[in-house]
Amino acid sequence: MSDKVVISTETLAKLRKCGQGTLTTQLFRRGYRQQFLVGLTPLNRKAGSFAGEAFTLRFIPSREDKDWDLGDLKKRGEDNIQWEAVEAIESGQVLVIDSRNDPRAASAGNMLMTRMMRKGVAAAITDGAFRDGTEISEMPFPAYCRANTASTRPAYHRAIAMQEPIGCAEVAVYPGDIIVGDADGVTVIPRQLAAEVADAAYEQERREKFLFTKIDAGAPLFGTYPAGPETLAEYEAWLAAGNDL
Repeated sequence: MSDKVVISTETLAKLRKCGQGTLTTQLFRRGYRQQFLVGLTPLNRKAGSFAGEAFTLRFIPSREDKDWDLGDLKKRGEDNIQWEAVEAIESGQVLVIDSRNDPRAASAGNMLMTRMMRKGVAAAITDGAFRDGTEISEMPFPAYCRANTASTRPAYHRAIAMQEPIGCAEVAVYPGDIIVGDADGVTVIPRQLAAEVADAAYEQERREKFLFTKIDAGAPLFGTYPAGPETLAEYEAWLAAGNDL
């Protein structure tokens, strides 16, 4: 949409270098109490960090008269918004699924993950479960969920809509929000705040990188963390010497 705040590649690059604790601290300072997706973990902790805009998908409870017949595989390509979403999502975007915090059936498996990975999708997230956890855990693709569940999606879920506001792990997610994740989890950043948070979080990360060296060397917390005038002067000298993240 033309009225969307433009997110630069520099902003996304900065966000990828920032930890979840730093991002949530910066959001808390701006009045956002809880933007972290509590309880969701990556199937492959070594898949790396990511930052991209949200592409949302919403599930409702399954009902026998509305979902396609599991015995007729040809119908999988009909009336299937889940597959439509996987085909519609673009490179660099993040699939965020509202599975109603219900892990009894899988929100997706390795076939859909592979399709998205080959398209350049940044990550896939559900507040329910994924299946094929062993295969996904070996893929270089960030996939976050509550659990690994073998049960097929239509047992409990019906994909009903995409690209509308959803709730994921009790956090509101709007299409186009910026989603940032790493081995520690995932944070949702309102799109209009992304550049501001990226700059502040990046500065916090590199300052704390310096402050850690002080604490690790035996410096006391008081006057060091947060930094007092003397420590700040040392930090500025550290930056001037060419140090960075």
